[in-house]
Amino acid sequence: MANAEKYIILPYRKNRGNLVVGEMRQASNPVSAEKIAGAMADRFIGVAAYAVMVDDETGDMTAPRLLAQFGEIGDLAA
Repeated sequence: MANAEKYIILPYRKNRGNLVVGEMRQASNPVSAEKIAGAMADRFIGVAAYAVMVDDETGDMTAPRLLAQFGEIGDLAA
């Protein structure tokens, strides 16, 4: 089982009063993830950039680490 660190950006929007995660985007490095999140921030109620560990065999993501937050975001553990 090989794990690799990946960088993802999650936009959030409101739907019937609840926060909903939009389409995940990937970035090549943490600086790029923060820049993409910042550029998306004016179009969403919230945007977060994370570093996550990904199992190359299963695609499972674990150990999210928040890199940047803009606006209101949800709890990934929920």
